[in-house]
Amino acid sequence: MKNILLTGDSKGLGENIKLKLIESGYNVIGLSRSSVDIKYDLSDVDGVKNLYFNKIKERGPIHGYINNAAFAYDDILTNLNSEKLMEMYKVNVFSPMMLTKYVIRDMILHKTKGSIIHISSISVHTGYKGLSMYASSKGSLEAFSKNTSREWGKFGIRSNIVCPGFMDTNMSNSLSDEQRNKIFKRNSRQKELTTGEVSLTVKFLISDESSGITGQTIHVDNGTI
Repeated sequence: MKNILLTGDSKGLGENIKLKLIESGYNVIGLSRSSVDIKYDLSDVDGVKNLYFNKIKERGPIHGYINNAAFAYDDILTNLNSEKLMEMYKVNVFSPMMLTKYVIRDMILHKTKGSIIHISSISVHTGYKGLSMYASSKGSLEAFSKNTSREWGKFGIRSNIVCPGFMDTNMSNSLSDEQRNKIFKRNSRQKELTTGEVSLTVKFLISDESSGITGQTIHVDNGTI
């Protein structure tokens, strides 16, 4: 049975990904502040090393890592708060980079041909008012993933991005119906994207069926324009 490390597993997209993977026979190592598996606050970047050696490593070889956890700091740029920005980058960028470091070391140690997936955001590729800071953090992940794939591909380690469109998750709960409908009109299907549709793509990329795909950004966004 393959071990998959999944952050942000307790709700929304992460919970759906976890269910899809378990149904397919994977052993999911869930990690979040409210996880029933490993509880951890990803704003603690310096603690990631101990997290790996004391909590994750004992679960056995890691075959895949899905970086789904995210913190959304939404506001217009002229209201930028440096403390909130740093908090977001700790969760969205710095801790995922540190986890990737230990995941790759684990894969090399066990000679595992593994798959790494970072969940990005459509806001990186098309503008939304109030999401410039959040989009910048996800854009950093996209650049990081592409270069990771280049560095470690010769070891059979793949790294890809899944870039979802607008979904009905906790991050979007504050939007009004009018705002939601306005967003839906920006995609080709004129409808909301489901977490299940995104999860199926993640499941494909974590599997050996996608062995020829690395360094890519896969858009699952109902054709957002």
